[in-house]
Amino acid sequence: MTDATSTGARPAIGLIRSSLLRADATVLLRSGRTLLLNIAVPILYLVITNLHLGHKGRGFTYGSTGFTIGLALTVGLMSSSLMGYATTITHDRDAGVFQRLRVTPAPTWAIMASRLLVQIAADLIMTVVVVIVGGIIHRTTFGAGDYLLLVCVSIAGGAMFLAIAQAVVGLVRSAAVVDAIGRMFYIVFLLTGLLGSSGILGSTAQEVAGWSPVGAVTNLYSGVLDLAQWSWTDSYGLIAVIGYTVIGAVVGIRWFRWDSR
Repeated sequence: MTDATSTGARPAIGLIRSSLLRADATVLLRSGRTLLLNIAVPILYLVITNLHLGHKGRGFTYGSTGFTIGLALTVGLMSSSLMGYATTITHDRDAGVFQRLRVTPAPTWAIMASRLLVQIAADLIMTVVVVIVGGIIHRTTFGAGDYLLLVCVSIAGGAMFLAIAQAVVGLVRSAAVVDAIGRMFYIVFLLTGLLGSSGILGSTAQEVAGWSPVGAVTNLYSGVLDLAQWSWTDSYGLIAVIGYTVIGAVVGIRWFRWDSR
């Protein structure tokens, strides 16, 4: 009788998931920092680079319209994960939010899955907005198939950067240190991908850049927009994204702690 009563009193998992998703989405929408990192940063990047690059067509050579839009999308994914998601998780952990959630009927996997799903949804919205704005700025038209492929890459790239952010949060408990590491990774990843891909540092640096997080995702955007020209460089990008995602997820899950102590 007691077991049946307690079981019946427990909310359905579907209701728990929907409640968590609604709460996390509300917090995300009300966060000015999130809107800045997810939308404003990549769009600002598009505007600034357009002033210098002009209209160079749709190709994905370095400095072209396609490269610029792909890199802007990558910057948006990286910003929202390393400086948005990671910071939010550590601050909530310090504030005891996760400890309070753990005493609710919600399973621990559902708590984290809700955060990740909401962030991925924000990344997809960012993808559509940035591609539309980029197409207007560079006077380039993308078809429905292009949007679908770009969304798929954004899911993969977003998962990779979230896995890296989760690994940082799992290994480091201090919110201040997580903020510092997130900014450091952001700068290192961006410079490695941007300068390396340009070829100005030599062919070796260019090859290394293709395996970096930024270079790998940018190469994937390159590959899906011109499938007829898919090369080993694009395949290496896919392998790198999968590798970073798996390693980051394993580390982030294995060493994550629900409190800051």
